[in-house]
Amino acid sequence: MKIQSSFTSESNATLYVVPTPIGNLEDMTYRAVGVLKEVQLVAAEDTRNTMKLLSHYDIRTELVSYHEHNKASRGEELLRRLSNNESIAIVSDAGMPAISDPGEELVRRVVDADYPVVVLPGANAALVALVGSGLPLKEFLFYGFLPRKSKEKTATLKRLSTLNATLLFYESPYRLADTLSDLNQHMGDRNVAVARELTKKFETYIRGPLREVMTWASENDIKGECCIAVEGSDEDKRDDAFWWSHLSTVEHVEHYMKVQSLTSKDAFKKVATERHLPTRTDYSAYHVDG
Repeated sequence: MKIQSSFTSESNATLYVVPTPIGNLEDMTYRAVGVLKEVQLVAAEDTRNTMKLLSHYDIRTELVSYHEHNKASRGEELLRRLSNNESIAIVSDAGMPAISDPGEELVRRVVDADYPVVVLPGANAALVALVGSGLPLKEFLFYGFLPRKSKEKTATLKRLSTLNATLLFYESPYRLADTLSDLNQHMGDRNVAVARELTKKFETYIRGPLREVMTWASENDIKGECCIAVEGSDEDKRDDAFWWSHLSTVEHVEHYMKVQSLTSKDAFKKVATERHLPTRTDYSAYHVDG
């Protein structure tokens, strides 16, 4: 167990996680500007984008890149800087670092090395889209970018389709129409909201039944990164989907053998799908006579 007291240490060696605007530069906080001026180093996903932000606020702190392709070697360098009692800030292209971002790994490495991690509150596209969606806010799940491969994407959507929580996804404008089609196929025609160009001049929300929004996306030239908020599964449907939750796996298999007259092997295949059992699960372990 580790306990971090963020502001009582005499050491300067701290990683600051600093959110940056997702579109409107005026969304930068006073505290974020102050931290970026005070640290010894700023690590950025794209130094070209971050340089524009730093120039706008007259921040002249040393700037280095930290991204998916150099995170191993640059991570070692950043840990050495911390060991020299230097403070570091990490920023992403937009929004909160470490959310669908390589900063996640740096935070983990710094925590493992016993240096403090201080996270500043600030802009985040997913939460902005969620609140503006008009969908239920009591319970939500952020997923981020869906898998690119069709098989993995399908498996993920089937797994998420039974959840009662509002679901949040990030998506490229070039894949938006296809992803909405996949959502409709695996989750049905539930309410959604697509938010694009958040906080910018052309900020747009498209709200409505999934089929209508899917048609809109297929007929329009979409620009700007998008967030998709999807209504959670209906409570009654969710309960129906897990009617077997009180049964053991063997009892579940026996049910289909009795009610649907399936062989034990076919019944097990159906049970394996419903329970999301690993594809290589040993069928013989659940074999019953029949």
